Amino acid sequence: MEIDDVMQDTEFRGLARIRRLRPVRISTWSRDRTGKSPSGKPPRSTDLLIASYNIHKAVGRDRRFDPARIVDVIDEIGADIIALQEADQRFGERAGLLDLEALKRRTGLIAAPVQGRGHGWHGNVVLFRPGIVTATREIVLPGVEPRGALIVDLSLPRGDVRIIGAHLGLLRHSRSRQVETLIGAAKPTDGRPVFLMGDFNEWRVGRRSALQGLAPKFGPLQAAIPSFPARFPLLALDRIVAYPADLVASVELHDSPLARIASDHLPIKAQVHLLSEDRSPH
Repeated sequence: MEIDDVMQDTEFRGLARIRRLRPVRISTWSRDRTGKSPSGKPPRSTDLLIASYNIHKAVGRDRRFDPARIVDVIDEIGADIIALQEADQRFGERAGLLDLEALKRRTGLIAAPVQGRGHGWHGNVVLFRPGIVTATREIVLPGVEPRGALIVDLSLPRGDVRIIGAHLGLLRHSRSRQVETLIGAAKPTDGRPVFLMGDFNEWRVGRRSALQGLAPKFGPLQAAIPSFPARFPLLALDRIVAYPADLVASVELHDSPLARIASDHLPIKAQVHLLSEDRSPH
């Protein structure tokens, strides 16, 4: 979410009363709540930890611009792959806001290359370790606001994956159109798994959600963990979904004292598989 625009959007007028509400305590979602997979077998071990984090242009809740603090939070998360949103200046040359060399030294994460002077595409950055980028694609998303998605194909020690980092619009109609565009661009021809993550600016679940267009290909849509605002999360704006949907084993909020001050969003992270259960060896 870009907070400067929020109060101009009628869908978000309720956020003006957010300080009078109590925080929601839902911070995890797990596919295997019973300790068994849907097939009745013990749950499989996961392959990767992936994450999504809207860094709010490195401006924290204290209104201080502090990119080093964002690097500290990314280090706390410890993800193998992380999609960032709002990592570039929004206007002008869209210059990147983080010290990517310092980030690499600290965490081992490197940014997938994009065209231009910014770190990413429309503020979307995909960081990974270790692995090789085999292809990238920059997608312009339809809508009133300038929005985009970054598609990155990675060859990792555990297998090949497609990562899509996206930041959807504030208007519900725009989000629905953007979801349609993402579905058309997402599916690879070689059968590799796809992980779509980012700030989707959609807190609804069920039929009224603009994300319903992702089903049945992407999921789990019910894994909606409140991540905004960072001080007391109430809205599940940030999501991680996969194709096939059973690749996501669990989704969790990264809630630390530093994360609560570094941005207006809290990061979310997911333990994921690289093979669907019906294709994995037993």
